[in-house]
Amino acid sequence: MPTIDCDPAEARARLEDAGVRIDAGNTDHERWRAEREGAVAVAYDDKVVVQGSDPARLTNLLSAGGGRAHVYFDGASRGNPGPGGIGWCLVTSDGVVAEGGERIGRVTNNQAEYAALIRALEAADEYGFDEIDVRGDSELIVKQVRGEWNANDPELRERRVRARELLDRFDRWSIAHVPREINARADDLANEALDDAN
Repeated sequence: MPTIDCDPAEARARLEDAGVRIDAGNTDHERWRAEREGAVAVAYDDKVVVQGSDPARLTNLLSAGGGRAHVYFDGASRGNPGPGGIGWCLVTSDGVVAEGGERIGRVTNNQAEYAALIRALEAADEYGFDEIDVRGDSELIVKQVRGEWNANDPELRERRVRARELLDRFDRWSIAHVPREINARADDLANEALDDAN
């Protein structure tokens, strides 16, 4: 159960800025309470205690600095175009903070890769990280996002714009191409999503 020593008023403002609803405390000792998908934060006079099955959903938002994460993403399409799946994983020095995979319908492989990147960036933003190092095994997506290659396909161009909008939310970011074996967990999650749908 993480305990964050902080000014509860400043912590409350950070949560409100992130769109988290704040409720009154349940006792005279609680200044306020906030809940977000598996995490509950309870504020006292000089600290906030976070409980629940997924405390990282709130701890990074409550800290003065949201911290740094490695963000892995991968998309898969069986048939190109065909049924698509995405996988993503957020990793800090403490280990895996969050991961996910889902089926996304009929797409090309590049569309699936962009969908995975966008979902991974949304998750990193939701978790309150302020610095991210993004890693994926699609050289095309990485080089398009960095501006080294053009995106001639209008749909990919639109997805690149969305990815750059999300990246602009972070104080510092990088994106790099890595071999598939470095990106294995995101790849597994994308393929599991496709396998589970059958």
